[in-house]
Amino acid sequence: MAPEGPAVQGTLDDLGTPLIGVTFVVVDLETTGGSARDDAITEIGAVKVRGGEVLGEFGTLVDPGVAIPPFITVLTGITQQMVVAAPRIEQVLPAFLEFARGAVLVAHNAPFDIGFLKAACAAQERPWPAPAVVDTADLARRLLTRDEVPNCKLSTLARFFRTATEPCHRALADAKATVDVLHGLFERAGAFGVESLEELTSFSRAPTPEQRRKRHLADAVPAAPGVYIFEDARGEPLYVGKSGRLRTRVRSYFTASETRRGVREMIGIAERVRTIVCASALEAEVRELRLIAAHKPRYNRRSRHPERAVWLKLTAEAFPRLSIVREVRDDESVYLGPFGSTRLAEEARAAVHDAVPLRQCTQRLTLRVISEGRAGTCVLGELGRCGAPCEGRQSPEEYAEHAAHARTILTGDVRPVVAAARARIDRLSEQLRYEEAAAHRDRLAAFVRGAARCQRLSSLAGIAQLVAARPAFDGGWELHVVRHGRLAAAGTVPPHAHPMPYVDALVATAETVRPGPGAAPRASAEEMECVLRWLDSPGVRLVEVDGTWSCPAHGAESVRRWIDDAYRDTDSRMVERAGRPMR
Repeated sequence: MAPEGPAVQGTLDDLGTPLIGVTFVVVDLETTGGSARDDAITEIGAVKVRGGEVLGEFGTLVDPGVAIPPFITVLTGITQQMVVAAPRIEQVLPAFLEFARGAVLVAHNAPFDIGFLKAACAAQERPWPAPAVVDTADLARRLLTRDEVPNCKLSTLARFFRTATEPCHRALADAKATVDVLHGLFERAGAFGVESLEELTSFSRAPTPEQRRKRHLADAVPAAPGVYIFEDARGEPLYVGKSGRLRTRVRSYFTASETRRGVREMIGIAERVRTIVCASALEAEVRELRLIAAHKPRYNRRSRHPERAVWLKLTAEAFPRLSIVREVRDDESVYLGPFGSTRLAEEARAAVHDAVPLRQCTQRLTLRVISEGRAGTCVLGELGRCGAPCEGRQSPEEYAEHAAHARTILTGDVRPVVAAARARIDRLSEQLRYEEAAAHRDRLAAFVRGAARCQRLSSLAGIAQLVAARPAFDGGWELHVVRHGRLAAAGTVPPHAHPMPYVDALVATAETVRPGPGAAPRASAEEMECVLRWLDSPGVRLVEVDGTWSCPAHGAESVRRWIDDAYRDTDSRMVERAGRPMR
């Protein structure tokens, strides 16, 4: 799909935040005791560092407002006389939060220090800024062995890393010692491939022996966007993934930041990593979906079975009915979907039945069967929910009007279903029958969402050719050719080059795609939705559209936001009226 030429990285999402560029505020507290709820802060010390350079220090005693226990005085050296003239936490906390604003907090035994800071914020009714937090004690447990240090106390680690400041249970001195411990741990973590803040915060334990032994599998992986495939000794795909920077992503599987049990098991089986360099992130996402669907790798959990999608079908027969099927055929039937499960399709079908009195029996009904009296009857005819054509009470022409009404609903105008469902929900709510109202709400939501999806996909599938471009990361352009909803080609335009020759070449070499039946005739629904998301992203420009790209004026998209809001509002009203506290 991608022509030869330089690959372009579309985003920085996969690079992470390099540790050298992160601002850390290393904080330490002294308190009157160990309970954040019952005890108070007596001293705050903090050091701001970035790239190994100290940017600032913050240190102050704090008047706890209560007596300092004697054993705390013995431990810290902070006496009652020392804090008499000190500011209260109400004055100190805003200054500290401003000092630490935008930085990552670091503490030794972080739950203790962060717990006191959170409690102080809560006491002042001040929102906790929720920064990222690094616990040096936890990092030390992961990175150091018992042969190196007998425990992970700050004093022990300070001796191990030969810190310039000796911890002494005073806040600023302990914070300075923790800075040196942090930098020592960074060096140790670098040996495990931890280079970014994201890897550091997700770091949980050292790599397994298999991960260390197989790091060489990432050596030949290019630093480009694309798809990677872990394979076993027989060449069978074990796992398929995508990335905007293949080398960084594949290397992460062999570091301590990869903690998923199944993935670690997969690494033990893998013998090679095959990569496919792609011209864009969209091409990589589409290739990933196609490879997963084709090979069904055992360690991939999503997108393995697109064929399990179900459809709602208005059959093409003398007396049409709504049937749930797993395949779209090139017949005269009308299809709605795909739905993610049979349950959703059944709820959508029930919503249509509430608006249109179609027959709900599954028998094949013909004029001959009716005339010979061989058609079975059901109770729905007696209840007025069906015109009972099986008994001859409804002529083919009369029933055809209902079928045409249903066909109009499925192909674009959802207003009759919405009106019928709203009337029923309002009536049930007035009668305080909230559970039944919720059931009809669920039916309507399933129908609207399924119809909206079908209409979006059908609109894209109806376009014989669509060419679109988006500015690339390096100043050039990403190009994509989409035919009947299928990504037929992807490429790039170099910076400062005239785009049209590249467009013409890409169109000429794009995959030939024939039209087909249904909303997703030549690509999976997931692939088409990837394409639609890309087309809706900022900066995309349409170069060529061969066909009409639109959704029905009275289609499901016109009420989708309303149904989502109503869905939430109905839940809230039901909980409130039942006398239960709101969530």
